[in-house]
Amino acid sequence: MTHEASSDNPYTRGIAEFVSGLEYEAIPEEVRQRIKLLILDSFGCALYGAGTEWCRILQEKLGALDATRACAVWGTDGRLSAPHAALVNGTAVQGFELDDVHRAGVLHVGAVVLPALVAVSESKPGMNGKEFITAAVAGYEIGPRVGLCMGPGHIGQGWHSGATLGVFSAAAGAARGLGLDAEKTVHALGIAGTQAAGLMAAQYGAMVKRMHAGRSAQSGLYGALFAEAGFTGIVNVLEAEYGGFCTTFSRSADRFNLKELTAGLGTTWQTMGVALKFYACVGSNHTTLDAIRDMQKERPFSARDVEQIVIHGSQVTVDHVGWKYVPLGLTSAQLNLPYCVATFLIEGDCFVEQFTEDKVADPERMALAAKVEVRHDKAITAKGASFRHRVRVEARLKDGTRMERTVEAARGSEKCFASDVDIVEKFEKLAAGAFPRERVARLRDALLGLEKLSDAAELARLLAGHRQKM
Repeated sequence: MTHEASSDNPYTRGIAEFVSGLEYEAIPEEVRQRIKLLILDSFGCALYGAGTEWCRILQEKLGALDATRACAVWGTDGRLSAPHAALVNGTAVQGFELDDVHRAGVLHVGAVVLPALVAVSESKPGMNGKEFITAAVAGYEIGPRVGLCMGPGHIGQGWHSGATLGVFSAAAGAARGLGLDAEKTVHALGIAGTQAAGLMAAQYGAMVKRMHAGRSAQSGLYGALFAEAGFTGIVNVLEAEYGGFCTTFSRSADRFNLKELTAGLGTTWQTMGVALKFYACVGSNHTTLDAIRDMQKERPFSARDVEQIVIHGSQVTVDHVGWKYVPLGLTSAQLNLPYCVATFLIEGDCFVEQFTEDKVADPERMALAAKVEVRHDKAITAKGASFRHRVRVEARLKDGTRMERTVEAARGSEKCFASDVDIVEKFEKLAAGAFPRERVARLRDALLGLEKLSDAAELARLLAGHRQKM
């Protein structure tokens, strides 16, 4: 087999030109306001995640290996080099399944963009709040488009999208933060793209699943920093017919659509498609939990009343979260749909308090999870990526009652976005475990008034500090 060399890159260059040329004034006001809420949410997730075992292991090991102390490790008084701080902070944002998700693009966006961008703000004196917002939007716009290009088949074949798509979001945000021109942004994307990697088997219990977002943030930061110094990357990283991102990470050419990469750049804002989570579990589970919540409002029932729960969903839902539950740790518990349904029925919620190590192998939960069946619904799959979380849930109760509810969009999703009050409440609840109330309030106010900051590095200073004992 022979492959002709080609450097045609209309899509990679189109992305680079958008990223390098984006100005604050060109971003619609609703997008500017939305990005501040998304950043607030991600920082709250990070401050909670920083206290988890997997984040502590990374902090301690990297602290022993890394003598550089340029950048803050959020939610702690530790400091590391910029790439290692991005790795740890990205892991913290994604550390407890609380962070945002662009459902159609299949990407946790804040966890990959913000750790790289904050590190840039710490190393580039004088970046103001408006510039930070602009760079953040640049990052939030790109990764989801790569996800839309790849379609659900990408994650369906076993790639973890946060670890693969995420490098492009991180590189775009960091490149715009550094003020790279279009040519160097092409190289930043090309350096980041060749580092893309991450396997979905990590969801079955491995701590490494939490680290995937951190690695994407780190890879994107490397891409931007190296490109700034003159290092070159794959200029047609997305288009290359042999060894390019799209051809390599998809089974066949008809499984991706390159036009999605630049569709609507500057007019259709994918930032507005980012959803927030109000359950501490993978986003694929939220529509089912909302369906049960809605049915309980109609006719109250609890775990002891359930004969069977049947969930009809997309093939991605079946593959991603519908597997038979095995107690392999908190990661598997938070990603498994039957376990989360059992937890919700027993405790009435699926937030941080409901996921502890002592409950992973709880016999009551496991017995109830065995009564939950996840079935493939071809009609839902046929609707495409934007409907991949749609579910039709049947509750069959012991007294003969049969209830059914279809939910397309979960609470906090782009189709029914959360209120400012709910988002702030979630942030304050998560951040309270890390910092005193006064520090939490200062960080909240700085974020909600981000465009007024004269120095965006103030965010890193507010995110750093001695952690309270839980």
